[in-house]
Amino acid sequence: MLTTLTLFTLRPNQKRWGLAQMGTSPPQLQRVAGLQFFKLAGSGAANGFGLWPNLHRYGLLAVWDSAETAATFFAEHPLWQEYRERSAEIWTLDLLPLKSHGLWDGVKPFDYLTPGTVVPDDAPVAVLTRASIRWQKTWRFWQYVAPTSAALARADGVRVAIGLGELPIIRQATFSVWESTQKMQQYAYRDATHRDVIKLTRQENWYGEELFARFQVLRSEGTLDGKNPLQA
Repeated sequence: MLTTLTLFTLRPNQKRWGLAQMGTSPPQLQRVAGLQFFKLAGSGAANGFGLWPNLHRYGLLAVWDSAETAATFFAEHPLWQEYRERSAEIWTLDLLPLKSHGLWDGVKPFDYLTPGTVVPDDAPVAVLTRASIRWQKTWRFWQYVAPTSAALARADGVRVAIGLGELPIIRQATFSVWESTQKMQQYAYRDATHRDVIKLTRQENWYGEELFARFQVLRSEGTLDGKNPLQA
């Protein structure tokens, strides 16, 4: 099996089309053979972490039954060909789950973990966190988004950090890519802002459902903001 994360930036005149796809694309994706799990997400301003939407940038997370199935979809499926034609740039990562806990809409999408996989010290890794925020806790959550995202953006070793959302306000995710596991852990365990927010989420019970996953980055293809973030 294979997990992919694709970030695509639509052309300037495609905002209305892109927004409509949040409702029209999922039924088509549900019929794709070999697509085990997927989430189509929008992003906000301020690199995805703002309340106001960025109508040009979206993400597609997908879990496939094989690398061949994924390659066929990206190369041949009519829906994806339309996305390619309407996008100014597309960046796709092939990912191998290393660690995952929690649920996403009641399922464990990355439960095909490979026990004992050893990641080289200098290999890039990706981290995905997502949560369904309790309505009564949304103001507390968003109160901490700006300082937390700023700390993440300036962290040593982070190549990409973006906020994605299935639904505005209440279903949010953060995806980040790091130069190495060491750099990622240094931020996770030593950054005071990050530690404080994690503590608050537990004390105040912000989330109705949450998931954390760590991946090895197997392949990086395409561009984001004009470059491949993992190109040496």
